[in-house]
Amino acid sequence: MENPIYTFIKALLVDNDVSDVHIHNDRMVVARISGDLIEFPEYNVSQDHIESFLKAELSDVRHAQFVTTHDVDFAYQINDYRFRGSALKTKNGIAIISRVVESKTPNINDLDLPPAIHECLKLQDGLVLVTGATGAGKSTSLAAMIDKINRTRSEHIVTIEDPVEFIHKPIKSIITQREVGSDTATFASALKGVLRQDPDVILMGELRDYESVSMAMSAAETGHLVFATLHTNGAAETVNRLVDMFPADEQIKSRAQLSMSLRLVMTQQLLKRKSGGRIAAFEVMVNTPGVANLIRENKISQIANMMQTGVKDGMILLDKYKETLLAKGLINREDTQ
Repeated sequence: MENPIYTFIKALLVDNDVSDVHIHNDRMVVARISGDLIEFPEYNVSQDHIESFLKAELSDVRHAQFVTTHDVDFAYQINDYRFRGSALKTKNGIAIISRVVESKTPNINDLDLPPAIHECLKLQDGLVLVTGATGAGKSTSLAAMIDKINRTRSEHIVTIEDPVEFIHKPIKSIITQREVGSDTATFASALKGVLRQDPDVILMGELRDYESVSMAMSAAETGHLVFATLHTNGAAETVNRLVDMFPADEQIKSRAQLSMSLRLVMTQQLLKRKSGGRIAAFEVMVNTPGVANLIRENKISQIANMMQTGVKDGMILLDKYKETLLAKGLINREDTQ
């Protein structure tokens, strides 16, 4: 008999714009549909169902990790849908929160990414950051960007992910995808080894700490095109967050290094679409000589002004992008916050 978790998830995916599924011990299943959390009282899951599901989907190593630490991230697939799962121990038992990830690699032309993004994919080196809140679609945008490089350039692309979400098949490029926990012990150990693996393009996932930021900037400075994400909500906040990860006595040096290695910051936010579903709004900062000078001189607060006058360089502020969506009748004003 099939574990009811699989049955419930399959049923939820029929005719619903589901982005996340929340499964808690002895509680109704909750799904995020078009941005709203919807309860499904007819779907109820027990602790035994959850434990059986985890044993089926986790490797022995990852399951042992969960038993010890009570937290584990993993990926799994049901029919044509791939999921990024996070299992955790709570006061009420074990819970699993799953993000729906399209198993088909997204095509960049279907995402309406800003023109500056297409231009940055022609670069040979530098740091490109995609930022935004959890659930803003950062992984989807990055997967589409990697896919375009794979289709148009002959490169060695190395991805370090926790977990791997989109599976890329080699087209013009060589693709090496590594999942933390199953293919490498830790994110840090993978980062330390990646420069010895002859990469041209590196996808580093989330920049989490001083070590990962330092390695990303060093790789970008030494002839590699590096992609990464941050949970920040704008270009200025992104720059400040990166610099703040360095010790106080290294921050002047880090600003200088960032001003040279950074190429672009794209922030994205998902909004409710008038016709149903969701639509992305974007902010783009291109690291022009003027922006680089502001970063170097610690005048981060002036970056927004530079972006307002940088339209010809492909820059746009998030509020301006939202106004464009409003003018096209794609969103309601009350949904822009």
